[in-house]
Amino acid sequence: MATTSLWHIEGRLKDLIDYVENPEKTKAKTPELQDLYNVFSYVQRPEATQEGEYVTALNCLKETALRQMILTKKRYGKTDGYIAWHGYQSFRPEEVTPQLAHEIGVKLAKEMWGDRFEIIVTTHLDKEHIHCHFCFNSVSFRDGGKYNYSKAERKRMMEISDRLCREYGLSVIEKPHKAPSRPVWMDEKSGKPTRYNVYRADVREAMEFSRTPYYMEDYLRRKGYVTDFTGKHWKIRLPQYEHFTRLDTLDEKWTPENIRRSMGRYATFGNRRAYISYPPQMPQELSDWFRPFHQTSHIYKLYLHYCYLLGYLPKHTDYKPTSPYLKED
Repeated sequence: MATTSLWHIEGRLKDLIDYVENPEKTKAKTPELQDLYNVFSYVQRPEATQEGEYVTALNCLKETALRQMILTKKRYGKTDGYIAWHGYQSFRPEEVTPQLAHEIGVKLAKEMWGDRFEIIVTTHLDKEHIHCHFCFNSVSFRDGGKYNYSKAERKRMMEISDRLCREYGLSVIEKPHKAPSRPVWMDEKSGKPTRYNVYRADVREAMEFSRTPYYMEDYLRRKGYVTDFTGKHWKIRLPQYEHFTRLDTLDEKWTPENIRRSMGRYATFGNRRAYISYPPQMPQELSDWFRPFHQTSHIYKLYLHYCYLLGYLPKHTDYKPTSPYLKED
């Protein structure tokens, strides 16, 4: 089984030139740029790549790869925007040997980008799971075009990786879910709170205190969520986000059938209504701001109604009052 990912690296051509001229004293301005420097420094890191054995350059020389990428950018005048692309192919622990992982990684890189871009492929052995890194120029040496990473390219990368794994007798993920973005993944990896961790905690709480899907959905709505339990994939989102998140993406066990079987752990004597809890370090003015189902006076409700009619609420909409006389009234 192998998982793949790819992301762009922003910077200036001057950053690359400075690094080439003095790599030891060049300080990266962003973590992504440091990742790029690391890929090229791996050529000089024998402990990570088995004495440099698992480093392969495509369409360039590994000793001068970064210099060749800089020359390609200057040749076509493409010195701004994304300066490179960086990705990985990570294998299940103890499923592949370093030689096999590197062979698969090189084949993947050749098929994906080998006809147009300068690429460095390195296979690292310093983690529990063997993984390959890909770093390639954002500008093509063949035609000067810039690489465009689309949904179709993402799908093609996954399909090539799975096909190669099957050819070598490795396992593949049969029902892949959409992975979180790299910043979110990095935050979750470092233990920082993310909205997906909040989702998981609230969904788990709703399952434990509800005996039926109806009450579970009501529980989440009282927490402030927008819910959709109509299809075969139940989904939720917070109002400030545009897209829903599937429950079985948060946890592969959270399918409608499994949720129905595991509901009501702490609801022996009936369903519990949701309440809003706040961390102790949250300022009081922020916790007072959001009060779902909070009772208000009739005057305040009438005030909100007129704000809606006048187009003041909700904010950032194209709503316009139907008549100027209404505004006068």
